[in-house]
Amino acid sequence: MNVTIENIILIGSILLFISIIAGKTSYRFGIPTLLLFLTIGMLAGSDGIGGIYFDNPQVAQFIGIVSLNFILFSGGLDTSWPAVKPVLKEGLALSTLGVLLTALGLGFFVYWITDFTIFESLLLGSIVSSTDAAAVFSILRGKNLALKKNLRPTLELESGSNDPMAYVLTIAFLSLVQIPEKSVWSIVWLFLQQMTLGAVAGFLFGKISKFVINRIKLDFEGLYPVLTIALMFITFSATDSVGGNGFLAIYICSVYLGNQNLIHKKTIMRMFDGMAWLMQIVLFLTLGLLVFPTQIVPFIGIGLLISLFLILVARPLAVFISLIPFKMRNRRRWYISWVGLRGAVPIVFATYPLLAGIDKANIIFNIVFFVSISSVLIQGTTLSIVAKWLHVGLPEKVKPPSPTDELLTEHPKTLMNEIIIGKGSPVIGKKIVDLDFPKNAIIAMIERDQVYLTPNGSTALEENDKLIVLSDKPAAINDVYSILRKDEIPSIS
Repeated sequence: MNVTIENIILIGSILLFISIIAGKTSYRFGIPTLLLFLTIGMLAGSDGIGGIYFDNPQVAQFIGIVSLNFILFSGGLDTSWPAVKPVLKEGLALSTLGVLLTALGLGFFVYWITDFTIFESLLLGSIVSSTDAAAVFSILRGKNLALKKNLRPTLELESGSNDPMAYVLTIAFLSLVQIPEKSVWSIVWLFLQQMTLGAVAGFLFGKISKFVINRIKLDFEGLYPVLTIALMFITFSATDSVGGNGFLAIYICSVYLGNQNLIHKKTIMRMFDGMAWLMQIVLFLTLGLLVFPTQIVPFIGIGLLISLFLILVARPLAVFISLIPFKMRNRRRWYISWVGLRGAVPIVFATYPLLAGIDKANIIFNIVFFVSISSVLIQGTTLSIVAKWLHVGLPEKVKPPSPTDELLTEHPKTLMNEIIIGKGSPVIGKKIVDLDFPKNAIIAMIERDQVYLTPNGSTALEENDKLIVLSDKPAAINDVYSILRKDEIPSIS
């Protein structure tokens, strides 16, 4: 069956529906949903029972880039800076040096066991060098896996920030495959340019995005997520147009926004959480359709060798070397090594050699696809088991709530206070979003002229407003009074 304008909506919606229903029950059997989405795509393809013929790497790459924008942006919004800050150095070491060492180690192994040239081998190593944000975010958060110390923020920071490094290495070694006489120093310059411009642009666009979201006055709440999507794509494309790394820019931008007070922040985060899942499904279905399973069969043997070397040797060595400067128990290092999940990102990066038309592009693509599947199948299904073996997981009864749960769950807090805005108060006329409230305190309701209002970030305070403030800590209530510049700090009920 050929995909046409007339049937693409029907086919797409059916595949989406099947993926959601199948994903609902997949975790009962310990199967990661992302692997399930890939399988459904493969079954629907020309080699499967669906018979849908799709062989367009350019379209797949476009879908992949758009999907990664949403996945990285959603992951960044859900990243708590206070949780990430203590492990920032470890995360950056893993996402830069760790990726480079993985690419080099695996690349030399591929060169040793195949007839690939050294640059072709390093290209393959670069493509699969980064952990996949979609796989890590969905599996850790989908299973609600709680880990000791700062393991979880370390893993999420690494997976969210290491794609830019893998992208730079992929583009660099692809250019060396095409032009072998090109200077190796060009890789260093490309890396510095991409990372520096990407980081600076991400922070600047984060600042700009916050200003735009909080200052623009839109008539409908539903337009704020749409505005944020526009700002996300502007950040990515503008950064890419000046030679920076767009993936790094949108991740930094989203981490910044996720830790700021924004108008309709709950609505924005809920939308991006749903869109991230949609994009994961669409991305994995598309990549499943793109691959021809019969073409993978001849490379299963070599693919298994490469996958096992990556999981058991290249990744652990890269992790242990990258983390040498930091104090950390070896069992934590081993667990970080094990959560080196490969998923959609390597497959998307594998489309670049296809579009470049290099000789071994199809072989590289099929090997990368097999490595990604085996990684999700072997590592993704055993994260909980390995966490127990290494004693790095928390018991079910002491699992802390995730930042998303804290933000989106509208359960009553344990403490409540009524605060009246008096005459001449400096906060009169100010929007709630501009008050810099504590993260664990909310204005649940405002009584104004004997009418109860449900406020949002754009609600401006007026004289004689009675604020119903909820929090889970007495200190947060005191901070609220300080922000509102109330002289009298009440006893907390």
